[in-house]
Amino acid sequence: MRTEGARVLVAGATGVLGRALAEGLHELGARVVAAGRNPERLGELSPPASAPPAWHLDVVDAGSCAAAVHGAVEELGGLDLLVVATGAAGFGRAVELDEAVAEELFAVNTLGPIALVRAAAPYLAEARDGEGTAAVLSAVLADLPTAGMADYSAAKAALATWLQVLRREQRRSFRVLDVRPPHLDTGLDTRALAGEPPRLPAPMPHEQVVRAILEAIGGEATEVAMDGKELVVR
Repeated sequence: MRTEGARVLVAGATGVLGRALAEGLHELGARVVAAGRNPERLGELSPPASAPPAWHLDVVDAGSCAAAVHGAVEELGGLDLLVVATGAAGFGRAVELDEAVAEELFAVNTLGPIALVRAAAPYLAEARDGEGTAAVLSAVLADLPTAGMADYSAAKAALATWLQVLRREQRRSFRVLDVRPPHLDTGLDTRALAGEPPRLPAPMPHEQVVRAILEAIGGEATEVAMDGKELVVR
């Protein structure tokens, strides 16, 4: 899709990846509305990469997800691209994780992103030049479920599966881009809802993933994923 002049909502713009994507899309000429959990960090986007107003987003609240989408549409006059970069980590053995933590992992990593895409779908189907795109970050865990991360892996796998079916169902309406990055240097593992992470590989620089996502958005790719040790756009 053409990013110049594209009408964009970035959900999760107060996180490291979301912020970098909002700023990168702004630099490519997109009109960006940012939504995120931390109002102060929304105001720190540099250069000012969000059209006013930026939206507070509680991703576990379907009403908040819908409000962010509808607010962006009202501000921009439509929606060409939805970027979902929300997420939370949680660690623990499969039979030991607290049920409340498991529920929040699925709410943040699965149900929230789904609610955002559902709310955005009618607008993406009407995007300019038929180029509507939903770019959603799941994780490499969808392909490589990991011991000590059962519920986190399952939540990401559920999202990736939903996106795969969505792509088939909406192939004539809008493009679905599933981004499944590896462990990154964003510090997400240090802000986990519970538990300590298992031994993880060296983190990939998040800038590398941002470049790949922007490349994928600007083309016709449907995945950004790991192929062995390489991050590929396909």
